[in-house]
Amino acid sequence: MGAGDKRGPSAARNWPILTGFVAAERRASLCAEARGRFAGFAYEFLRFGIKQGWACLFGGLICALLIGTHLFYPAQAPLGRYDVLTLAAVLIQIALLTLGLESWEEAKVTAIYHVVGTAMEVFKTGVGSWVYPEASLLRIAGVPLFTGFMYASIGSYIARVWRLFDFRFTRHPPLAPTLVLAAAIYVNFFTHHYIADMRAVLMVASVVLFGPTIVHFKVWRTHRAMPLLVGFVLVALFIWIAENIGTATRVWLYPSQAAGWSPVSAAKLGAWFLLMIVSYVLVTLVNRPEPMPETVPASGDPGATRAAA
Repeated sequence: MGAGDKRGPSAARNWPILTGFVAAERRASLCAEARGRFAGFAYEFLRFGIKQGWACLFGGLICALLIGTHLFYPAQAPLGRYDVLTLAAVLIQIALLTLGLESWEEAKVTAIYHVVGTAMEVFKTGVGSWVYPEASLLRIAGVPLFTGFMYASIGSYIARVWRLFDFRFTRHPPLAPTLVLAAAIYVNFFTHHYIADMRAVLMVASVVLFGPTIVHFKVWRTHRAMPLLVGFVLVALFIWIAENIGTATRVWLYPSQAAGWSPVSAAKLGAWFLLMIVSYVLVTLVNRPEPMPETVPASGDPGATRAAA
């Protein structure tokens, strides 16, 4: 799971419920090391998948609710499907905190993103970008309250994956310009309905600002490296897949899907990429990016380190 080793802290520090898995994980890692390089690679790959699954816990539960209520919730039930989704999402949030499956720091990110996402939903449904076709009691201006939890699951994922993989960075931009970029992206989601759409310019600005940035993530023993922009694109792709699940289960519908379901346009990937920038910057307000230590010889000491620029 998220257990660490002598080279790093255990994830049980953040999620106490994992404490019981630490010893078992350590035995598995020692066994993999003893069996050679291929076994070590297989173990690291498995560990990567389990960590990703743990990071997706909130979002995965929300997706399961969308599918489950679509397939099994009775249409004539006294309580609407959307209201059940809202109440279930609240109960999930309470359970995650009570059981130690989510930290209060992650809950803060979830709350911020809930507000940001709901505000955008109210506006977007108002201008007809998409609709929620079913009736509900728990809603704001036609937007069911559970929608904020869908946005919050993105922030929850980023905050959790950050801790699970012990993110470190090389050439990360300062906070101030990232805040300006995130604010411009968010504002453009509203203003492009009335004035020029600046998404292309904002994408270029995102590449310029984050293009040099390398994220170092620790799956097992050592940190591995990847351009941060690649990470943004990969997460945007998975959000797009989740969006297809949402529309296929008729939780919300785009105008093009009114006569029958069809896959969400791949052009939406650009919007999700930009929203990923907003999500990421919001998380950096809680988890400040730390530089990746770089080993360099200094004063004859080959083990000396300095922070990477």
